[in-house]
Amino acid sequence: MTPSPSPTGRPAAPATASGSTASGSTASGLTGLASRLLESPLWDHAVVRILTLLMATALVLLVITVPLTLTQQLLFAAASFAVAMLLSKTEGRLPTLIMIVLSVSASMRYMYWRVTDTLGFETLVDTFFGFGLLAAEMYALIVLLLGYFQTAWPLQRKPIAMSTPPEEWPEVDVFIPTYNEPLDVVKQTVFTAMGLDWPTEKLKVYVLDDGRRPEFRAFCEDVGIGYVTRDNNRHAKAGNINEALKVTSAEYVAIFDCDHVPTRSFMQICMGWFLKDPKLAMLQTPHFFFSPDPFEKNLDTFRHIPNEGELFYGLVQDGNDLWNATFFCGSCALIRRKPLEEVGGIAIETVTEDAHTALKLNRLGYNTAYLAIPQAAGLATESLSGHIGQRIRWARGMAQICRLDNPLFGPGLKLGQRLCYLNAMLHFFYGLPRLIFLTAPLAYLIFGAHVFESSALMIAVYAMPHLMHASVTNSRMQGRFRHSFWNEVYESVLAWYILRPVLVAFINPKLGKFNVTAKGGVIDEAYFDWTIARPYIILMLANLIGFVVGIGMLIFGTNDEAITVMINLFWTVYNVGITSAAIAVASETRQVRASPRVAANLRAGLRFTNGKTLSCETEDFSQTGLGLRIPADVDVPIGQQVLVSIFRNNDEGVFPATVAFRNGEHLGVRFHELNTQQQVELAQLTFARADNWASGWGQGDRDTPLTALRGVMRVGVRGFGMFFKHLYSMAKTPRSARKAAQPKLDTGD
Repeated sequence: MTPSPSPTGRPAAPATASGSTASGSTASGLTGLASRLLESPLWDHAVVRILTLLMATALVLLVITVPLTLTQQLLFAAASFAVAMLLSKTEGRLPTLIMIVLSVSASMRYMYWRVTDTLGFETLVDTFFGFGLLAAEMYALIVLLLGYFQTAWPLQRKPIAMSTPPEEWPEVDVFIPTYNEPLDVVKQTVFTAMGLDWPTEKLKVYVLDDGRRPEFRAFCEDVGIGYVTRDNNRHAKAGNINEALKVTSAEYVAIFDCDHVPTRSFMQICMGWFLKDPKLAMLQTPHFFFSPDPFEKNLDTFRHIPNEGELFYGLVQDGNDLWNATFFCGSCALIRRKPLEEVGGIAIETVTEDAHTALKLNRLGYNTAYLAIPQAAGLATESLSGHIGQRIRWARGMAQICRLDNPLFGPGLKLGQRLCYLNAMLHFFYGLPRLIFLTAPLAYLIFGAHVFESSALMIAVYAMPHLMHASVTNSRMQGRFRHSFWNEVYESVLAWYILRPVLVAFINPKLGKFNVTAKGGVIDEAYFDWTIARPYIILMLANLIGFVVGIGMLIFGTNDEAITVMINLFWTVYNVGITSAAIAVASETRQVRASPRVAANLRAGLRFTNGKTLSCETEDFSQTGLGLRIPADVDVPIGQQVLVSIFRNNDEGVFPATVAFRNGEHLGVRFHELNTQQQVELAQLTFARADNWASGWGQGDRDTPLTALRGVMRVGVRGFGMFFKHLYSMAKTPRSARKAAQPKLDTGD
C-alpha cells in the first residue's frame, strides 16, 4: 500500500510516524529491519511482487480457514492479540499495517467460522433472527475492511508556497450561498472573505441570496461586494451556485457556507497545489466548528471528546487523498472553474450535490486533494432535530448516488477511488444493522431463538478476537479524531431516522427534497425532546425487559445454557448503556447566545473615559462582545463605557464597548454600535486569524478504549436518570403544552 510519486504532482506519503511511544529497542529494531526490506530494490521487479502477493494470499487463506479445537483457537487468539498489543506501543506506520493484517485475519477467521459452523438452524424463528444477525455482521465486516483500506496510510499533504509574484496570481471568485439564514450570521463570513490575503483586484466576493431579501442586497451594496439572485429556487444550493457561475468569470471559485468564516490565509494555503498540478480540479479543507453540536452541548463533551465529524475530516479525507478520491464537502473548498463547467457545474441529480460533483470530476480524470489544516470555522447545528434532519439529507443523497451513479460501475475511476466512494455510500446504510445489534440478544432472551448454532465458549473464542482486534487497531488509527464506542452512540441516535429515507432513496432516487440546515438560533429553555427520543426509549425498555428475563433464566433455569445467558446479558447491559446515552442526547440544554463565544487568548487593552489605559488579554470573543482577564484589584464598574483594543502583530483595532459584567478577574464587554468598517476590522482581528482553528486540530487526548467505554457508560447512567426525571416532569405538564414545545423534524420527504 506504499504510495509512489505521481507525474501529476500528487505527493508521496511522508514517512512521519503514527502511534504511541516505543516500547523497546527490540521492537524498534524489528521495525527498522522491516522498513529496510520494504525499501529494497527487489520490489521494483514485477515477478517478485506477484510471487509475494500470491504467497501472502495463500498464507492469509490458511490462517482464515484452518480448523482448530477450542483450546488451539484460544491459544492462537491470545498470541495474536499479545502481538497486536505489543505493536500498539510501537512507533511507525509499519506496526499499524501489521495490526491491520492481524485484525483482518481475526475478523475473516471469525466470519469463515460463522458461515461454515453456526448456521444449522432448526426452527423458523432461529432462521429469521440468525440470518438477520449474520447480514448485519457481514455489513459491519465489509465496512471495517473498506475503512482499513481507506485510512491505513493517510497522505498528510502539506501546503505548497506561492512561488510567483502576486501580480501573476490568478483571479478568484468567492461564493457565499444563503437562503434563510440571518444577516448577522452571513456578515461574519462576508467580512472575513473580504480580508482574504490575496490581491484585491484579483478577488471578488459574492453573496448568492436564494432568499431574495432586500436587506441583503442593501448590505452587499454598502460593503462593496457582489450580490447574485435568481427568480426561482430550483435545485437549491447547487442551482444557486450554478446560476452564479453563469454571471462570473474568474479562473477559480472558492465556496463557503454562509456561516463558515474563512481565515486570511485560506487562498495562499490552498492555491499552491493548483499551480503545481494542472489536473487538480478541487481542493477541500476541513469543516471546523467553533460552536458545539447537539451531542457536545447536551452531553457536555465539547473539546473533550472528538465530535461526530472529526474522524471524517481528521482521517478519512486524508486517507481518500492517497487514492485521489477526496470528496467535495460543499464549503471551505477551492475549485478550478474549467473542470467544474466540464461536468455541468455542481451536480443537481442528488441532494448530496457536493460529493456527487467530486465523483464526476474524478470520472473525467481530474484530481481532487485535501489539506487537513482548518482554514475556516462555522456554526454547528443547534438542536438535535436539526442535526438529524441534516444527516437524513446526507444519507438520502449517498443512497441516490449509489443508485444513479454507482462508483463501482461506469468509466473513469481507479480501483482505490471506487472503494473509497463505495465505503462512503455504505456508511449511511448502517440504520438497520445498528438496530439489529441493539436488539439481537433479545432474540434469545425473549423469543428463545438460537442465532448461533454453537456452544457459548466457541462463540467467545472466535468473536472476542474479532471485536478486540478491531477495537485496538481502530483506536490506534483513529485515536486523535474518534474515541472508541462513541460512534455507537452517534449511530444509535440516527439509526431509526435514516433507515427509511435511505431505503426509499435507494428504491426511488427521485423522492425527497433538499432540506436547509438552520444555523444561528437559540434555545431559550431546556427541554426533553420526547418525539426524537421515542425510538431510544423503546429500545432501552426492550433491553431492560430482556435483562429481567435473563436474570430469571439464570435463577430458575438449568445450568446447560448459563454461559449463553450470561453472554446475552452482558450484551444487553451494553445495549442499555448505549440507548440510555442516546436518550441523554435528547435532553436539550439552553443556548441563549445567538453568537457563540470562541475561546482565545489575544493581546488586548482597555481605554477609560479618564484617559487611563489597561493592558490585558481576551478569554473569548464573539461578534457582539469580548471576555477579558484583568487584575482583580482594578475597579471597572458595570455599565461604564470603554474603548477596547485588539492587537494582531503591529495592527490595532479600537472598538467602543460597554462593561456588561464583572466577576473577579473576569470582565465582559459588549460592543456598542459598530459601524461597517469597525465590524470588518473586528472580524479580521478575531475570526480571520489563521491560528484560531489549526492550533487545536487533533491535539486532544488520544483514545483509550477502556476509558472511552467508562465514559460512554457514565453518560448512559446519566441518560437513564434523565429519562425518569423527565417522565415525572411530563406527567405534571398538560399535553397541549408538551406538544407545543416539541420541534418538528424535517426529514426532507
